[in-house]
Amino acid sequence: MKPYQVTQQTTAAHRADAAPPHARSSQHAAGAISLHPGATRTAWLLDGPGWSWVRPAGDLLALALAVIVTLRWPGEPVASSAAWPVLLFPALSIFLLAVRGTYRRRMRVRIIDGIVPVVGAVSIAAMIAALIDVYAFGTRLDSAVVGHLWLVGVAAVGSLRIAAVAAQQVARKQGKIARPTLIVGAGLVGTRVARRLADAPQYGLRPVGFLDAEPLDDDDPAGRELPVLGGPDDLDWVAEMTGAQHIVLAFSSAPDHALVPLVRRCEELGLEVSLVPRLFDSVNDRFQYEALGGTPLLALRATDPLGWQFTLKHALDRILGGVLLLLCAPAMLAVALAVRQGSDGGVLFRQRRVGRDGRAFDLLKFRTMVAVPVADGFIPRAGSAPGGVEGADRRTGLGRLLRRTSMDELPQLINVVRGQMSLVGPRPERPEFVELFNRDITRYDDRHRVRSGITGWAQVHGLRGQTSLADRVELDNFYIEHWSLGLDLKILALTAIAVFRATE
Repeated sequence: MKPYQVTQQTTAAHRADAAPPHARSSQHAAGAISLHPGATRTAWLLDGPGWSWVRPAGDLLALALAVIVTLRWPGEPVASSAAWPVLLFPALSIFLLAVRGTYRRRMRVRIIDGIVPVVGAVSIAAMIAALIDVYAFGTRLDSAVVGHLWLVGVAAVGSLRIAAVAAQQVARKQGKIARPTLIVGAGLVGTRVARRLADAPQYGLRPVGFLDAEPLDDDDPAGRELPVLGGPDDLDWVAEMTGAQHIVLAFSSAPDHALVPLVRRCEELGLEVSLVPRLFDSVNDRFQYEALGGTPLLALRATDPLGWQFTLKHALDRILGGVLLLLCAPAMLAVALAVRQGSDGGVLFRQRRVGRDGRAFDLLKFRTMVAVPVADGFIPRAGSAPGGVEGADRRTGLGRLLRRTSMDELPQLINVVRGQMSLVGPRPERPEFVELFNRDITRYDDRHRVRSGITGWAQVHGLRGQTSLADRVELDNFYIEHWSLGLDLKILALTAIAVFRATE
Protein backbone atom coordinates (compact mmCIF):
# COMPACT_ATOMS: atom_id res chain seq x y z
CA MET A 1 0.00 0.00 0.00
CA LYS A 2 1.32 3.44 -0.89
CA PRO A 3 2.00 5.93 1.93
CA TYR A 4 -1.23 7.90 1.46
CA GLN A 5 -3.40 5.04 0.17
CA VAL A 6 -6.60 4.27 2.05
CA THR A 7 -9.08 1.46 1.60
CA GLN A 8 -12.75 1.86 0.78
CA GLN A 9 -13.61 0.43 4.21
CA THR A 10 -11.44 3.04 5.91
CA THR A 11 -12.95 5.96 4.05
CA ALA A 12 -16.44 4.59 4.56
CA ALA A 13 -15.83 4.34 8.29
CA HIS A 14 -14.61 7.91 8.39
CA ARG A 15 -17.62 9.00 6.33
CA ALA A 16 -19.94 7.42 8.87
CA ASP A 17 -18.13 8.46 12.02
CA ALA A 18 -16.70 11.88 11.12
CA ALA A 19 -17.88 14.68 13.34
CA PRO A 20 -19.60 17.66 11.72
CA PRO A 21 -17.03 20.06 10.30
CA HIS A 22 -18.20 22.94 12.48
CA ALA A 23 -17.41 20.83 15.53
CA ARG A 24 -13.72 20.60 14.78
CA SER A 25 -11.77 21.90 17.73
CA SER A 26 -9.14 24.59 17.47
CA GLN A 27 -6.72 22.11 18.99
CA HIS A 28 -7.27 19.69 16.10
CA ALA A 29 -6.84 22.46 13.52
CA ALA A 30 -3.62 23.66 15.14
CA GLY A 31 -2.21 20.14 15.25
CA ALA A 32 -3.06 19.48 11.60
CA ILE A 33 -0.75 22.20 10.38
CA SER A 34 2.35 20.25 11.38
CA LEU A 35 3.83 16.85 10.72
CA HIS A 36 5.26 16.75 14.24
CA PRO A 37 3.03 16.95 17.34
CA GLY A 38 5.52 19.13 19.21
CA ALA A 39 5.74 21.75 16.49
CA THR A 40 2.37 23.45 17.05
CA ARG A 41 3.94 26.60 18.46
CA THR A 42 6.47 26.74 15.62
CA ALA A 43 3.67 26.29 13.08
CA TRP A 44 1.57 29.04 14.67
CA LEU A 45 4.53 31.41 14.68
CA LEU A 46 6.08 30.67 11.27
CA ASP A 47 3.16 29.51 9.14
CA GLY A 48 -0.02 30.38 10.99
CA PRO A 49 -1.72 33.44 12.49
CA GLY A 50 1.48 34.40 14.28
CA TRP A 51 3.26 34.91 10.97
CA SER A 52 0.93 37.83 10.22
CA TRP A 53 2.24 39.53 13.36
CA VAL A 54 5.90 38.53 13.17
CA ARG A 55 6.72 40.51 10.02
CA PRO A 56 5.16 43.91 10.90
CA ALA A 57 6.30 43.63 14.51
CA GLY A 58 9.83 42.80 13.41
CA ASP A 59 9.82 45.65 10.89
CA LEU A 60 8.59 48.08 13.55
CA LEU A 61 11.37 47.07 15.95
CA ALA A 62 13.97 47.38 13.19
CA LEU A 63 12.71 50.83 12.17
CA ALA A 64 12.61 51.99 15.78
CA LEU A 65 16.25 50.90 16.05
CA ALA A 66 17.03 52.98 12.96
CA VAL A 67 15.47 56.03 14.61
CA ILE A 68 17.41 55.53 17.86
CA VAL A 69 20.72 55.06 16.02
CA THR A 70 20.06 58.14 13.87
CA LEU A 71 19.15 60.38 16.84
CA ARG A 72 22.23 59.23 18.75
CA TRP A 73 24.65 59.24 15.82
CA PRO A 74 27.99 60.63 17.15
CA GLY A 75 28.73 64.16 16.09
CA GLU A 76 25.39 64.73 14.36
CA PRO A 77 22.83 65.87 16.94
CA VAL A 78 19.30 66.29 15.65
CA ALA A 79 17.43 69.36 16.85
CA SER A 80 14.32 68.69 18.93
CA SER A 81 12.12 70.34 16.30
CA ALA A 82 13.58 68.09 13.61
CA ALA A 83 13.16 64.94 15.69
CA TRP A 84 9.39 64.72 15.13
CA PRO A 85 9.61 63.89 11.42
CA VAL A 86 12.28 61.31 12.23
CA LEU A 87 9.93 59.73 14.79
CA LEU A 88 7.27 59.42 12.06
CA PHE A 89 9.67 57.35 9.92
CA PRO A 90 8.69 53.89 11.32
CA ALA A 91 4.94 54.47 10.84
CA LEU A 92 5.48 55.80 7.31
CA SER A 93 7.64 52.81 6.38
CA ILE A 94 5.16 50.27 7.79
CA PHE A 95 2.34 51.95 5.87
CA LEU A 96 4.28 51.89 2.60
CA LEU A 97 5.33 48.27 3.10
CA ALA A 98 1.68 47.36 3.66
CA VAL A 99 0.65 49.26 0.51
CA ARG A 100 3.28 47.33 -1.45
CA GLY A 101 1.59 44.12 -0.29
CA THR A 102 4.57 42.76 1.64
CA TYR A 103 2.36 41.61 4.52
CA ARG A 104 -0.03 39.60 2.37
CA ARG A 105 0.13 35.88 2.90
CA ARG A 106 2.00 34.06 0.14
CA MET A 107 2.59 30.36 -0.28
CA ARG A 108 6.30 30.88 -0.87
CA VAL A 109 8.36 33.86 0.18
CA ARG A 110 11.82 34.35 -1.31
CA ILE A 111 14.31 36.61 0.40
CA ILE A 112 15.30 38.12 -2.94
CA ASP A 113 11.67 39.04 -3.72
CA GLY A 114 11.52 41.37 -0.73
CA ILE A 115 14.61 43.44 -1.47
CA VAL A 116 13.06 45.94 -3.89
CA PRO A 117 9.88 46.62 -1.81
CA VAL A 118 11.92 47.17 1.37
CA VAL A 119 14.42 49.51 -0.27
CA GLY A 120 11.64 51.40 -2.05
CA ALA A 121 9.39 51.79 1.00
CA VAL A 122 12.20 52.86 3.34
CA SER A 123 13.57 55.31 0.75
CA ILE A 124 10.20 56.99 0.21
CA ALA A 125 9.53 57.13 3.97
CA ALA A 126 12.89 58.84 4.58
CA MET A 127 12.17 61.40 1.85
CA ILE A 128 8.67 62.08 3.23
CA ALA A 129 10.14 62.61 6.71
CA ALA A 130 12.57 65.15 5.26
CA LEU A 131 9.78 66.96 3.38
CA ILE A 132 7.59 67.09 6.50
CA ASP A 133 10.47 68.71 8.34
CA VAL A 134 10.77 71.37 5.63
CA TYR A 135 7.11 72.23 5.06
CA ALA A 136 5.66 71.63 8.54
CA PHE A 137 8.47 72.90 10.76
CA GLY A 138 10.38 75.20 8.45
CA THR A 139 13.68 73.46 9.17
CA ARG A 140 15.74 71.10 7.10
CA LEU A 141 17.11 67.71 8.06
CA ASP A 142 20.78 67.35 7.31
CA SER A 143 21.40 65.03 4.36
CA ALA A 144 23.66 62.89 6.55
CA VAL A 145 20.78 62.37 9.02
CA VAL A 146 18.46 61.26 6.21
CA GLY A 147 21.20 59.01 4.87
CA HIS A 148 21.75 57.34 8.24
CA LEU A 149 18.02 56.90 8.72
CA TRP A 150 17.73 55.23 5.31
CA LEU A 151 20.86 53.09 5.61
CA VAL A 152 20.17 51.74 9.09
CA GLY A 153 16.47 51.26 8.24
CA VAL A 154 17.20 49.17 5.15
CA ALA A 155 19.90 47.15 6.93
CA ALA A 156 17.82 46.49 10.05
CA VAL A 157 14.56 45.62 8.25
CA GLY A 158 16.41 43.53 5.69
CA SER A 159 18.31 41.58 8.33
CA LEU A 160 15.23 40.76 10.40
CA ARG A 161 13.25 39.77 7.30
CA ILE A 162 16.04 37.52 6.08
CA ALA A 163 16.16 35.82 9.48
CA ALA A 164 12.36 35.35 9.62
CA VAL A 165 12.03 34.01 6.07
CA ALA A 166 15.07 31.75 6.51
CA ALA A 167 13.55 30.30 9.70
CA GLN A 168 10.26 29.64 7.91
CA GLN A 169 11.96 28.00 4.93
CA VAL A 170 14.14 25.78 7.14
CA ALA A 171 11.10 24.67 9.15
CA ARG A 172 9.19 23.86 5.96
CA LYS A 173 12.04 21.96 4.34
CA GLN A 174 12.55 19.93 7.52
CA GLY A 175 8.86 19.02 7.49
CA LYS A 176 8.16 20.71 10.81
CA ILE A 177 5.35 22.80 9.36
CA ALA A 178 3.06 21.96 6.45
CA ARG A 179 -0.62 22.60 5.86
CA PRO A 180 -2.53 19.47 4.75
CA THR A 181 -3.90 20.16 1.27
CA LEU A 182 -6.71 18.61 -0.80
CA ILE A 183 -6.68 18.84 -4.59
CA VAL A 184 -9.97 19.00 -6.48
CA GLY A 185 -9.37 17.17 -9.75
CA ALA A 186 -7.39 13.95 -10.03
CA GLY A 187 -6.42 14.31 -13.70
CA LEU A 188 -3.13 15.29 -15.28
CA VAL A 189 -3.14 18.84 -13.91
CA GLY A 190 -4.15 17.80 -10.40
CA THR A 191 -1.53 15.05 -10.39
CA ARG A 192 1.09 17.55 -11.51
CA VAL A 193 0.10 19.96 -8.73
CA ALA A 194 0.35 17.17 -6.15
CA ARG A 195 3.78 16.14 -7.39
CA ARG A 196 5.01 19.73 -7.42
CA LEU A 197 3.87 20.33 -3.84
CA ALA A 198 5.33 17.03 -2.63
CA ASP A 199 8.68 17.86 -4.26
CA ALA A 200 8.69 21.46 -2.99
CA PRO A 201 8.07 21.55 0.78
CA GLN A 202 9.15 25.21 0.79
CA TYR A 203 5.60 26.10 -0.31
CA GLY A 204 4.32 24.85 3.05
CA LEU A 205 1.53 22.70 1.54
CA ARG A 206 1.43 18.92 2.05
CA PRO A 207 -0.94 17.17 -0.41
CA VAL A 208 -3.00 14.46 1.30
CA GLY A 209 -5.49 13.41 -1.39
CA PHE A 210 -7.84 14.26 -4.24
CA LEU A 211 -11.50 15.14 -4.51
CA ASP A 212 -12.96 14.01 -7.82
CA ALA A 213 -16.35 12.36 -8.35
CA GLU A 214 -15.40 10.89 -11.72
CA PRO A 215 -11.64 10.83 -12.30
CA LEU A 216 -10.97 10.20 -15.98
CA ASP A 217 -9.35 6.85 -16.79
CA ASP A 218 -7.32 8.33 -19.65
CA ASP A 219 -5.56 10.80 -17.36
CA ASP A 220 -2.77 8.31 -16.61
CA PRO A 221 -3.57 7.50 -12.96
CA ALA A 222 -0.34 5.49 -12.80
CA GLY A 223 1.43 8.67 -11.72
CA ARG A 224 -1.17 9.39 -9.06
CA GLU A 225 0.36 8.44 -5.72
CA LEU A 226 -2.31 10.01 -3.52
CA PRO A 227 -5.77 8.50 -3.07
CA VAL A 228 -9.04 9.86 -4.43
CA LEU A 229 -10.86 10.36 -1.13
CA GLY A 230 -14.24 11.28 -2.58
CA GLY A 231 -15.97 13.87 -4.72
CA PRO A 232 -16.44 17.61 -4.16
CA ASP A 233 -19.66 16.85 -2.26
CA ASP A 234 -17.57 14.95 0.31
CA LEU A 235 -15.54 18.01 1.27
CA ASP A 236 -16.84 18.23 4.84
CA TRP A 237 -16.00 14.74 6.04
CA VAL A 238 -12.77 14.49 4.00
CA ALA A 239 -11.53 17.79 5.43
CA GLU A 240 -12.42 16.48 8.89
CA MET A 241 -10.62 13.20 8.28
CA THR A 242 -7.45 14.72 6.85
CA GLY A 243 -7.33 17.95 8.85
CA ALA A 244 -7.08 19.82 5.55
CA GLN A 245 -6.42 23.55 5.70
CA HIS A 246 -5.91 24.35 2.02
CA ILE A 247 -7.78 23.45 -1.17
CA VAL A 248 -6.34 23.60 -4.69
CA LEU A 249 -8.91 23.65 -7.50
CA ALA A 250 -7.39 21.90 -10.51
CA PHE A 251 -9.33 20.57 -13.50
CA SER A 252 -12.03 18.02 -12.66
CA SER A 253 -15.02 16.42 -14.32
CA ALA A 254 -17.36 18.66 -12.32
CA PRO A 255 -18.74 21.67 -14.25
CA ASP A 256 -17.51 25.08 -13.15
CA HIS A 257 -20.89 26.18 -11.81
CA ALA A 258 -20.88 23.18 -9.48
CA LEU A 259 -17.60 24.33 -7.93
CA VAL A 260 -18.94 27.72 -6.82
CA PRO A 261 -20.79 26.21 -3.81
CA LEU A 262 -17.60 24.29 -3.02
CA VAL A 263 -15.60 27.52 -2.81
CA ARG A 264 -18.23 29.08 -0.57
CA ARG A 265 -18.21 26.01 1.66
CA CYS A 266 -14.42 26.25 1.92
CA GLU A 267 -14.80 29.84 3.10
CA GLU A 268 -17.31 28.74 5.74
CA LEU A 269 -14.91 26.04 6.96
CA GLY A 270 -11.98 28.45 7.07
CA LEU A 271 -10.08 26.64 4.30
CA GLU A 272 -7.78 28.63 2.04
CA VAL A 273 -8.50 28.18 -1.67
CA SER A 274 -6.10 28.31 -4.63
CA LEU A 275 -7.13 27.97 -8.28
CA VAL A 276 -5.34 26.63 -11.35
CA PRO A 277 -6.93 28.78 -14.10
CA ARG A 278 -8.11 27.51 -17.44
CA LEU A 279 -5.62 28.26 -20.21
CA PHE A 280 -2.96 28.44 -17.53
CA ASP A 281 -0.23 28.04 -20.16
CA SER A 282 -1.21 31.44 -21.57
CA VAL A 283 -1.75 33.32 -18.30
CA ASN A 284 1.04 35.55 -17.05
CA ASP A 285 1.41 38.32 -14.49
CA ARG A 286 0.54 41.01 -17.05
CA PHE A 287 -3.14 40.15 -17.42
CA GLN A 288 -5.69 42.92 -16.93
CA TYR A 289 -8.89 42.45 -14.97
CA GLU A 290 -12.10 43.91 -16.40
CA ALA A 291 -15.75 43.59 -15.36
CA LEU A 292 -18.46 42.99 -17.94
CA GLY A 293 -21.48 43.62 -15.75
CA GLY A 294 -21.17 40.85 -13.19
CA THR A 295 -18.89 38.74 -15.35
CA PRO A 296 -15.12 39.11 -14.84
CA LEU A 297 -12.92 39.27 -17.93
CA LEU A 298 -9.19 38.70 -17.95
CA ALA A 299 -7.43 40.43 -20.83
CA LEU A 300 -4.30 38.41 -21.60
CA ARG A 301 -1.08 40.18 -22.50
CA ALA A 302 1.20 37.77 -24.32
CA THR A 303 4.96 38.20 -24.48
CA ASP A 304 6.24 39.43 -27.84
CA PRO A 305 9.77 38.08 -28.47
CA LEU A 306 9.98 40.40 -31.50
CA GLY A 307 8.96 43.52 -29.57
CA TRP A 308 11.07 46.44 -28.42
CA GLN A 309 11.44 44.95 -24.91
CA PHE A 310 13.42 42.01 -26.25
CA THR A 311 15.40 44.32 -28.52
CA LEU A 312 16.43 46.19 -25.37
CA LYS A 313 17.18 42.89 -23.62
CA HIS A 314 19.47 41.77 -26.44
CA ALA A 315 21.29 45.11 -26.49
CA LEU A 316 21.85 44.95 -22.73
CA ASP A 317 22.95 41.31 -23.08
CA ARG A 318 25.74 42.29 -25.46
CA ILE A 319 26.83 45.28 -23.39
CA LEU A 320 26.82 43.39 -20.09
CA GLY A 321 28.27 40.31 -21.74
CA GLY A 322 31.15 42.39 -23.09
CA VAL A 323 31.79 43.96 -19.67
CA LEU A 324 31.74 40.55 -17.96
CA LEU A 325 34.04 39.14 -20.62
CA LEU A 326 36.59 41.88 -19.88
CA LEU A 327 36.25 41.43 -16.12
CA CYS A 328 36.57 37.65 -16.36
CA ALA A 329 39.42 37.73 -18.91
CA PRO A 330 42.21 37.17 -16.32
CA ALA A 331 40.36 34.21 -14.77
CA MET A 332 39.53 32.78 -18.20
CA LEU A 333 43.17 33.05 -19.26
CA ALA A 334 44.27 31.21 -16.12
CA VAL A 335 41.67 28.48 -16.70
CA ALA A 336 42.72 28.17 -20.36
CA LEU A 337 46.37 27.65 -19.37
CA ALA A 338 45.38 25.10 -16.73
CA VAL A 339 43.24 23.17 -19.20
CA ARG A 340 46.04 23.15 -21.79
CA GLN A 341 48.59 21.94 -19.25
CA GLY A 342 46.26 19.46 -17.56
CA SER A 343 45.56 17.15 -20.51
CA ASP A 344 45.94 16.81 -24.23
CA GLY A 345 43.42 18.49 -26.48
CA GLY A 346 42.08 21.92 -27.22
CA VAL A 347 41.19 24.51 -24.60
CA LEU A 348 37.65 25.08 -25.87
CA PHE A 349 34.92 22.53 -26.44
CA ARG A 350 32.54 23.33 -29.28
CA GLN A 351 29.17 21.67 -29.68
CA ARG A 352 26.37 22.34 -32.13
CA ARG A 353 23.26 23.65 -30.40
CA VAL A 354 19.88 24.97 -31.53
CA GLY A 355 18.92 28.49 -30.53
CA ARG A 356 16.27 31.05 -31.39
CA ASP A 357 13.97 30.20 -34.31
CA GLY A 358 15.69 26.85 -34.70
CA ARG A 359 19.01 28.34 -35.87
CA ALA A 360 22.06 26.25 -34.99
CA PHE A 361 25.30 27.68 -33.59
CA ASP A 362 28.49 26.45 -31.93
CA LEU A 363 28.21 26.68 -28.14
CA LEU A 364 31.56 27.26 -26.41
CA LYS A 365 32.80 25.77 -23.14
CA PHE A 366 36.12 25.09 -21.51
CA ARG A 367 37.05 21.46 -22.15
CA THR A 368 36.46 19.43 -18.99
CA MET A 369 36.92 15.89 -20.32
CA VAL A 370 39.73 13.82 -21.75
CA ALA A 371 39.76 14.45 -25.49
CA VAL A 372 39.30 10.94 -26.88
CA PRO A 373 36.89 9.70 -29.57
CA VAL A 374 33.61 8.58 -28.06
CA ALA A 375 30.98 6.54 -29.84
CA ASP A 376 27.76 8.41 -30.53
CA GLY A 377 24.39 7.06 -29.56
CA PHE A 378 23.79 8.28 -25.99
CA ILE A 379 20.07 8.16 -25.27
CA PRO A 380 18.77 9.83 -22.09
CA ARG A 381 16.39 8.02 -19.78
CA ALA A 382 12.72 8.28 -20.63
CA GLY A 383 11.47 11.72 -19.59
CA SER A 384 14.98 12.92 -18.75
CA ALA A 385 17.00 15.63 -20.44
CA PRO A 386 20.54 14.94 -21.64
CA GLY A 387 23.51 16.62 -20.03
CA GLY A 388 26.07 16.15 -17.31
CA VAL A 389 28.15 12.98 -17.59
CA GLU A 390 26.83 10.93 -20.49
CA GLY A 391 28.20 7.40 -20.49
CA ALA A 392 31.71 6.83 -19.13
CA ASP A 393 33.03 9.51 -16.81
CA ARG A 394 35.90 11.14 -18.71
CA ARG A 395 36.16 14.31 -16.63
CA THR A 396 39.60 15.51 -15.67
CA GLY A 397 40.35 16.59 -12.12
CA LEU A 398 40.27 20.22 -13.20
CA GLY A 399 37.12 19.52 -15.21
CA ARG A 400 35.25 18.42 -12.09
CA LEU A 401 36.15 21.69 -10.40
CA LEU A 402 35.17 23.75 -13.43
CA ARG A 403 31.79 22.03 -13.68
CA ARG A 404 31.05 22.33 -9.97
CA THR A 405 31.76 26.06 -10.05
CA SER A 406 30.19 26.54 -13.54
CA MET A 407 33.42 28.18 -14.73
CA ASP A 408 33.37 25.93 -17.78
CA GLU A 409 30.44 28.05 -19.02
CA LEU A 410 32.41 31.33 -19.11
CA PRO A 411 33.34 31.11 -22.83
CA GLN A 412 29.62 31.38 -23.60
CA LEU A 413 30.04 35.10 -22.91
CA ILE A 414 31.58 35.10 -26.38
CA ASN A 415 28.33 33.56 -27.71
CA VAL A 416 26.44 36.37 -25.98
CA VAL A 417 28.61 39.11 -27.49
CA ARG A 418 28.15 37.49 -30.90
CA GLY A 419 24.39 37.69 -30.49
CA GLN A 420 23.92 33.91 -30.53
CA MET A 421 22.84 33.68 -26.89
CA SER A 422 21.49 35.76 -24.01
CA LEU A 423 22.70 35.86 -20.44
CA VAL A 424 19.31 34.49 -19.35
CA GLY A 425 17.08 32.16 -21.34
CA PRO A 426 16.30 28.48 -21.97
CA ARG A 427 19.39 26.29 -22.24
CA PRO A 428 20.06 25.24 -25.85
CA GLU A 429 20.02 21.59 -26.92
CA ARG A 430 21.75 19.52 -29.60
CA PRO A 431 19.98 19.25 -32.97
CA GLU A 432 19.42 15.49 -32.77
CA PHE A 433 17.70 15.82 -29.39
CA VAL A 434 15.66 18.82 -30.51
CA GLU A 435 14.18 16.77 -33.33
CA LEU A 436 13.36 13.95 -30.92
CA PHE A 437 11.90 16.15 -28.18
CA ASN A 438 9.77 18.14 -30.64
CA ARG A 439 7.88 14.93 -31.36
CA ASP A 440 7.55 13.72 -27.78
CA ILE A 441 7.31 16.78 -25.49
CA THR A 442 4.37 19.18 -25.57
CA ARG A 443 5.38 22.78 -26.32
CA TYR A 444 9.06 21.90 -26.52
CA ASP A 445 9.58 24.00 -29.65
CA ASP A 446 8.05 27.04 -27.88
CA ARG A 447 11.39 27.42 -26.08
CA HIS A 448 12.95 28.55 -29.37
CA ARG A 449 10.91 31.77 -29.45
CA VAL A 450 13.75 33.52 -27.64
CA ARG A 451 17.53 33.31 -27.57
CA SER A 452 19.09 30.58 -25.48
CA GLY A 453 20.75 31.56 -22.22
CA ILE A 454 23.82 30.79 -20.13
CA THR A 455 21.46 30.39 -17.19
CA GLY A 456 17.69 30.20 -16.91
CA TRP A 457 14.60 29.87 -14.76
CA ALA A 458 14.77 26.07 -14.95
CA GLN A 459 18.43 25.99 -13.93
CA VAL A 460 17.96 28.11 -10.79
CA HIS A 461 15.22 25.66 -9.80
CA GLY A 462 17.69 22.79 -9.84
CA LEU A 463 16.86 21.41 -13.29
CA ARG A 464 20.38 20.93 -14.58
CA GLY A 465 21.87 17.87 -16.22
CA GLN A 466 19.78 14.74 -16.56
CA THR A 467 16.63 15.96 -14.82
CA SER A 468 12.95 16.00 -15.82
CA LEU A 469 12.62 17.30 -19.37
CA ALA A 470 8.90 18.08 -19.03
CA ASP A 471 9.57 20.16 -15.91
CA ARG A 472 12.36 22.01 -17.67
CA VAL A 473 10.18 22.81 -20.68
CA GLU A 474 7.39 23.99 -18.40
CA LEU A 475 9.68 26.39 -16.52
CA ASP A 476 11.36 27.61 -19.70
CA ASN A 477 7.99 28.53 -21.21
CA PHE A 478 6.94 30.10 -17.91
CA TYR A 479 10.03 32.31 -18.13
CA ILE A 480 9.15 33.41 -21.66
CA GLU A 481 5.52 34.20 -20.78
CA HIS A 482 6.51 36.14 -17.64
CA TRP A 483 9.69 37.73 -18.96
CA SER A 484 10.85 41.09 -17.66
CA LEU A 485 14.20 42.72 -17.02
CA GLY A 486 13.46 42.36 -13.33
CA LEU A 487 13.03 38.61 -13.74
CA ASP A 488 16.34 38.43 -15.60
CA LEU A 489 18.08 40.25 -12.73
CA LYS A 490 16.44 37.90 -10.25
CA ILE A 491 17.66 34.83 -12.16
CA LEU A 492 21.19 36.24 -12.38
CA ALA A 493 21.17 36.87 -8.63
CA LEU A 494 19.89 33.33 -7.91
CA THR A 495 22.55 31.94 -10.25
CA ALA A 496 25.28 33.79 -8.36
CA ILE A 497 23.93 32.43 -5.08
CA ALA A 498 23.86 28.87 -6.49
CA VAL A 499 27.45 29.17 -7.76
CA PHE A 500 28.60 30.53 -4.40
CA ARG A 501 26.98 27.62 -2.59
CA ALA A 502 28.58 25.16 -5.01
CA THR A 503 32.04 26.50 -4.14
CA GLU A 504 31.55 26.13 -0.39
